Amino acid sequence: MHSKILVATTALLTTITAHAAQPAWPDKPIRLVLGSAAGSGPDLISRVMADRLYGVWGQRIVVDPRPGVAGILSADIVTRSAADGYTWMMLTSQLLVATNVYTNHKVNLARDFASISLIGTVPFVLVVNPQVQAKSITELIDLAKKSNPNLRYGSAGTGASEHLCGVLFNRLTSTSMLHVPYKGIGQAVADTVAREVHLTYGVLPAVLPMVQAGRVRALGVTTPKRAALLPDVPAIAESVPGYGMFGWYSLVAPAGTPQDVLTKVSAEVVKAAKEPAFGEQLKGLGIEIVGSTRAELDAFRADQTRRISELVKSAGVSVQQ
Repeated sequence: MHSKILVATTALLTTITAHAAQPAWPDKPIRLVLGSAAGSGPDLISRVMADRLYGVWGQRIVVDPRPGVAGILSADIVTRSAADGYTWMMLTSQLLVATNVYTNHKVNLARDFASISLIGTVPFVLVVNPQVQAKSITELIDLAKKSNPNLRYGSAGTGASEHLCGVLFNRLTSTSMLHVPYKGIGQAVADTVAREVHLTYGVLPAVLPMVQAGRVRALGVTTPKRAALLPDVPAIAESVPGYGMFGWYSLVAPAGTPQDVLTKVSAEVVKAAKEPAFGEQLKGLGIEIVGSTRAELDAFRADQTRRISELVKSAGVSVQQ
């Protein structure tokens, strides 16, 4: 009997010791992969979030921009990473659109990624070169109908959210402005300034400096309501009933990441979203803070997937890599 008790006690102590020996997460730097270039909206937001979490855990969150194929390249990288809590991804509206537009890829966002938190949402802005003879959405529509298909709009690339903004605008206004894809929104905005294209749909943080400098003219925002940073710029929906698009930023991790890690990170993002200092940083980038729970992001992702897939299908937008 004593020997059995001794064996059981030894086994219990071994188990307790093993658990005690496991380092608390996180005990090394974390990689945050995103599908946009350095200096883009997702990159800036990722760095604000990385700084905030470093202050909590004392571990660096290394922001790793991997642009390509409208974000699909970054998703492919993360799906091949260990699901140990040390690799995250910035899942954006751009990537959701791209996975519906590009047909030859193996990424399945619903299957391959576990939700952490929806950080926030942001409008896109329709901007034109100041020499374009349109100072309102109504005037742009009239000009487009007279100029079809000579009026050209730029985007961050075929399959990007900005591309879909233009698809929806053409569809609802019975115009046929020509889409000109670029490898990033910075190039599209630069060519709008240079009059290589007439207009561009750009996420608010990317185009705001150009708008403020007068190098482009903002005609409308894509969200149903006006943006706080551009209160004098109307929503496109004020002239085009039913129009509505917006960008969003969320944190996810490879499927299979430990549940306690996902919950820990999500709780910290929710906490950060309620802090005035953190909120002001993101509001300065044009972001409307959300800070959702994991379940709320699950529901949001499902709703957005349904909406975007229906729009892409009805518009007939499809690209093979």
